[in-house]
Amino acid sequence: MDQKIYTIIGVMSGTSLDGIDLALIQFEINNQKWQYKILNAKTYLYEQSWIDLLKNAHTLQQCEIESFNLNYTHYLAQQINKFICKYQDIKIDAICSHGHTIIHKPKDGITIQIGNLPILAQLIKKTVVCDFRVQDVKLGGNGAPLVPIGDRILFHNYYYRINLGGFSNISFERDNITLAYDICPVNTVLNRLAFPKNYDENGDLSKSGNVNINLLDQLNNLEYYKLSHPKSLGVEWVYDCILPLIDSFNLSQQDKLCTFCEHIAYQIGKSIEKKDEQVLFTGGGVQNKYLMERINHYVKNVQILDQQASDFKEALIFGLLGVLRLRNEINVLSSVTGAIHDHSSGFIYKYQDN
Repeated sequence: MDQKIYTIIGVMSGTSLDGIDLALIQFEINNQKWQYKILNAKTYLYEQSWIDLLKNAHTLQQCEIESFNLNYTHYLAQQINKFICKYQDIKIDAICSHGHTIIHKPKDGITIQIGNLPILAQLIKKTVVCDFRVQDVKLGGNGAPLVPIGDRILFHNYYYRINLGGFSNISFERDNITLAYDICPVNTVLNRLAFPKNYDENGDLSKSGNVNINLLDQLNNLEYYKLSHPKSLGVEWVYDCILPLIDSFNLSQQDKLCTFCEHIAYQIGKSIEKKDEQVLFTGGGVQNKYLMERINHYVKNVQILDQQASDFKEALIFGLLGVLRLRNEINVLSSVTGAIHDHSSGFIYKYQDN
């Protein structure tokens, strides 16, 4: 294709329920090498009413999901319009949006990301690329993780790449094949344990607690950690397995947080086979100083991107996935998701100016 530079807005709402991340990004391809520059980025925090709605969305019936999806799509469009109104003088090629996952049961052939309705293109008057997971599940894959192809293209200088978001996931290459999987929950659990606060700032609550060895052992022995990859996690597993187990222990909030931080750090350390290789950490969890302190205990060679790239990495990667889809190039790897073949995934909705 002739076009070498793309100006994209990447949009991400994660299971940690922090808010909606939007990043204005310029991608350039030259001699099959991609480069990126984040021109601006902003997080629109969710109001408590939306946090409550999204937190309980996995319990909705099908008819309720349809109306909720429509309402959320309109809400998402409002946030995107607030962001893009500042950049009227910039030609934006597409809005590349992940949507918000409310149900992820790939073994049952189900993954639902709300906010991906065709009406979004009309509401924001831009081309939209979205709904990246559905096709992979139809092809027998887990529909996740999707970030690893972006890791391979943009951050190939690091042997291991780990994102600390709602869940932690890892990607790496072995014999020129990208492998990746979800390691364990991170902010999906930590943010809920921090209630009534939205999150545990700097990990201060966690740091003031003590590790409960019995709970830690039971967490580390959950069946998921014995499965081989490819594998992925959804919020359902958190509600069905993690939270009930934690709540079965009569512990203080601080001890629960401290123990779960230790669990995260241990599982991440266990996932690093080549201990001397560089491990790049990104995502909102990097801002949790206590968690990173514990991860440093288990991981030898920790590397961190600049804060903006780290905080908005998923918006960045989904922006790239959208560009690859526009170019009809592979943006999902079967070696990562377990699908029957690599593919170019995502729906493209064009704005129709009537």
